[in-house]
Amino acid sequence: MTSTPAGSLQRPGALGAPPVRPFAALARPWWRDAVIYQVYVRSFRDSDGDGIGDLAGVRAQLPYLKRLGVDGLWLNPFYVSPQHDHGYDIADHTAVDPVYGTLDEFTRLADACRLLDLRLVLDVVPNHVSSGHPWFRAALSAAPGSPERDLFHFADGTGPHGDRPPNNWRAMFGGPAWSRITEPDGTLGQWYLHLFTPEQPDLNWRDPRVGAEFERILRFWLDRGADGFRIDVATGLFKHQLLPDSLDPEADERTRDSVNPLAWNQPEVHAIWRHWRTICDEYTARDGRGRLLVGEVSVPTAAEQALYLRADELHQSFSFHLLHSGWNPEHMRTVITDALRDIAATGSTTTWTLNNHDQVRTPTRYAGPDPLSGPARATAAALMMLALPGAAYLYQGEELGLPEVLDLPDEMITDPIFRRTDSRVGIRDGCRVPLPWTGAEPPFGFSPPPRNGITTTEPWLPQPDYFAAHTAERALADGNSVWHLYREALQLRHTLPQLGESSLSWIDAGPGVLAFTRGEGFVCAVNFNDVPVSAPVRGTPLLASGHCADGILPADTAAWWFVEPGDH
Repeated sequence: MTSTPAGSLQRPGALGAPPVRPFAALARPWWRDAVIYQVYVRSFRDSDGDGIGDLAGVRAQLPYLKRLGVDGLWLNPFYVSPQHDHGYDIADHTAVDPVYGTLDEFTRLADACRLLDLRLVLDVVPNHVSSGHPWFRAALSAAPGSPERDLFHFADGTGPHGDRPPNNWRAMFGGPAWSRITEPDGTLGQWYLHLFTPEQPDLNWRDPRVGAEFERILRFWLDRGADGFRIDVATGLFKHQLLPDSLDPEADERTRDSVNPLAWNQPEVHAIWRHWRTICDEYTARDGRGRLLVGEVSVPTAAEQALYLRADELHQSFSFHLLHSGWNPEHMRTVITDALRDIAATGSTTTWTLNNHDQVRTPTRYAGPDPLSGPARATAAALMMLALPGAAYLYQGEELGLPEVLDLPDEMITDPIFRRTDSRVGIRDGCRVPLPWTGAEPPFGFSPPPRNGITTTEPWLPQPDYFAAHTAERALADGNSVWHLYREALQLRHTLPQLGESSLSWIDAGPGVLAFTRGEGFVCAVNFNDVPVSAPVRGTPLLASGHCADGILPADTAAWWFVEPGDH
């Protein structure tokens, strides 16, 4: 271990670049304690001036991610899509949408990741496809009961004329979960199931052709350098075979989550993940590099989540219970304890996240009556998360302290939830506004400047003027910025063995304070109170999200200490 005197790392910027860990040198699977940076490609960096981020823009900023110190990146969908849900309505799973680049550009990106020792995780969306997918277009042209329709959930309507949906389910993004089609002869006909929007018809995974197609898709991208997959709605795919009415049909729509027990979390789905695991294990056996399956598993408890992490199923799944716990120390302690207990029993490691492309950013989400408290709380929570055992996922821009953009004009909102509900409740565009890189005014370096007489298109979502205070350029130049705090924390994760596989033990540090040890000598504490408290450890912190002095831990602040036995 690199020896670091207590107090020498309070101010960011004291450490050099984290050590490179070659694939062959890893003593355990790379993903167990990795920190992965989520890239929402559309909003990351625009290379060609069309106002939309692309794969070439991602490749250009890989040195930025390497300098930050992450272990890899997860790309949101960049496949061919009509963009009704910005890539989660896929029309061709093995082609790059021209707005994002080409397959050759993906290959260049994958090669660059390999050179920089950055893992590359891709999004895969197996629950549904686009209404523009060739399979669905063929189903619309085919007859009821045909093999083409068997690939989806088509059913006759209820009522005397079949004019009511087959059951009472509601879609997560608003409205009925069924839409009626016009048959090829021009008459009103069957209905099809879509648990999100009508542009995203659900696949019928009981038809073996669906599984065979997704095996082809996985192998296509694994052959081209993917190190793993984040699985969208991993509790989906199968529905109750009889498609009966729900006792709480509006549950999904009300919660914006996969709650309907008839539509999600069916037992048959585990066989799919076992088969996908064999595919990944096959590729791992070829070169020893390891391939990852990380699931979006939204279930009520960590114990239920653990069922997806059995030794022959998914490697990891996101622990959303921490993300949803709010700025609440008791709740956070409970969900951390439950996750560490139940997930560890599977042999996997917990996968933490506080932000993603579907959630209000933490500086806004954690703000109390005093809106200025949000940024401090977000940074403290991130420092706590990065001290927990297991893996962590960061969402682009959180290292810049970006808040949620709440005042997007109605005419600019693209989220289908807004279109389906006529409400801003639950819309996600505010966390998807393009990143600010440089300069003092939009587009803040997101798009290239005009050149050769070609005018750059404005970003697909407008950036607020206050993004000038959050540019990457400004953050890198300010040694006290949130960016440098993240970098310090990531470097310490690479150098302190206590932040590897060691366990966590809670410390009683008084009301409103969460404190724990990791291994021998590492302590993390977070003050959730609105007043300073005595720190649970003597001495100057190794790293802190606020200014700690004289044994005081300020309000809304987290700190790390490295101490000798008996000093706490």
